[in-house]
Amino acid sequence: MQARETRGLEKFVIRGGRPVSGRIRPMGSKNEALPAVAACLLASEPVTLRNVPEIEDVLVMLDVIEAMGGVVERLEPSVFRVQPPGPGGWRLDEALCRKVRASILFVGPMLARVGRVELPPPGGDVIGRRRLDTHFDGMKMLGASLTVGRTYFLESRRLRGGDIFLDEASVTGTENILMAAVLAKGRTCIRNAACEPHVQGLAKLLNLMGAKISGIGTNLLVVDGVDQLGGADYRIGSDCLEIGSFIGMAAATGGELHIHEANREDMRSILIALRKLGIETWWSSEDVLVVPGEQDLKVQYELHGAIPKIDDAPWPQFPTDLMSIAIVVATQSNGTVLFFEKMFDGRMFFVDHLIAMGARIIVCDPHRVVTVGPSKLYGSRVESPDIRAGMALLIAGLCAEGETQIFNVRQIDRGYQQIDERLKTIGAQIERVPLS
Repeated sequence: MQARETRGLEKFVIRGGRPVSGRIRPMGSKNEALPAVAACLLASEPVTLRNVPEIEDVLVMLDVIEAMGGVVERLEPSVFRVQPPGPGGWRLDEALCRKVRASILFVGPMLARVGRVELPPPGGDVIGRRRLDTHFDGMKMLGASLTVGRTYFLESRRLRGGDIFLDEASVTGTENILMAAVLAKGRTCIRNAACEPHVQGLAKLLNLMGAKISGIGTNLLVVDGVDQLGGADYRIGSDCLEIGSFIGMAAATGGELHIHEANREDMRSILIALRKLGIETWWSSEDVLVVPGEQDLKVQYELHGAIPKIDDAPWPQFPTDLMSIAIVVATQSNGTVLFFEKMFDGRMFFVDHLIAMGARIIVCDPHRVVTVGPSKLYGSRVESPDIRAGMALLIAGLCAEGETQIFNVRQIDRGYQQIDERLKTIGAQIERVPLS
């Protein structure tokens, strides 16, 4: 395998002012696929993963496994079979690990399988400080030693179960500790565990491989360690973040969109938050979510006319990765909304681009903005700072009058597979253009 690299040498050119309408299916969840790829290292046999989004971050993770001696086969589009390395491999490639923050997820499986791991500093989005302490504190509680230098070196002869209370409900921290614990000796209790849909998906995959995990979907995961895990055939679930992006896109442009293979349970908190912006949706069947066309978006004020607040928090609350999308939708909704980003101190910086496009947004501080809509947006030249802000700017371009050019599209490609081609099928005027 080899990840597709745009290296910032392409841009999106968007002609706005047209609704996106039709039918679309979300790709598999990026945030579930990343730990699922890492979990393949725990198996003594090949693992087949289906509905894998073929985006840069996931492909880089597969490249890392190949670089350490594993075998990765693409059986068909979005289906990969992964064979872990044999004896003598198991060394992380520094250049690859620096491309993706999810490389931190190799720590748990490698400690559990071979007892040592040297991790280069992971890469990833620049959306503020992203702690690694939770990961390493959990590994130490399972019996690993940590040496911090230019790299992070962890070692343990045999991990042992423990009673772990996470200092924050970290998603990747929970996933990493969970993967280490499945082969640890004895019982591990992970308290204050993250319980996002992608964490649940990882736990289900591990159980399919032979792990013994209970409490899936709660903040207390109980793991009874086993001696080894076998192969599995597992399908990655639909990406609720991509579904949320499509909902926002349809509502902001005024189109009617039918989103297939949507998981109703995963969408509850997302739909509650988007309803505050006046977005109505309905289910035409168990897994088809409909965004009606030509909605008159109006902010839903609270009792006594209080201005509503949309804030993010760990699951099952509104996810931080959809904050940027909601802000763009608010620029097209009639009313005032306060957005409070609690989890990252760099998430809101992209709103400068929206302001330049004509949005009426007050930046209160790095964590809070007030949006007053509706605003007429105008095409502009903008740069994608991270995956979700990039999608938000793409939606803004679809709403705007005239032409919008989005640079650094590699960031969008990291989270959304072939997004330009897929959006064309629902009426978006978008082209991927090489930079001259």
